[in-house]
Amino acid sequence: MTWLDWYNSLAKPSWTPAPSTISLIWMILYPIIVVSFGFVFVQAFRVRVPRLVALPLVVNLVANLLFMPIFSGLRNVPLAAVDIVIVWATIIWSVFAVWPHYRWVAAAQVPYFVWVSIAMAIQLSITWMNW
Repeated sequence: MTWLDWYNSLAKPSWTPAPSTISLIWMILYPIIVVSFGFVFVQAFRVRVPRLVALPLVVNLVANLLFMPIFSGLRNVPLAAVDIVIVWATIIWSVFAVWPHYRWVAAAQVPYFVWVSIAMAIQLSITWMNW
């Protein structure tokens, strides 16, 4: 069964966006993430901020990049739900870590946080509906 056939076979909330809409949202968010996180990584590398400031961003990126392999590769819906909760929590952690140093970076995470909050609600619903 292809990934798309498998995904379409899952019970999903009626308000789940189409895969093309989800892709578009990520195409908008990824440049924001790359620029803002990249800026913090450069500043941490240059020791202009404590390196621990970058830790939540690293954890976030790892969890974010693992989501699709877990969800679509392993097709592990419960583990994907755990992963997206980690992504969501690390956005909050990132904002608190970065705010004292670069408020614009923290503010740039607002659209990312809003989308991941929605995506988390969708993923938790999918997990519940397909348990």
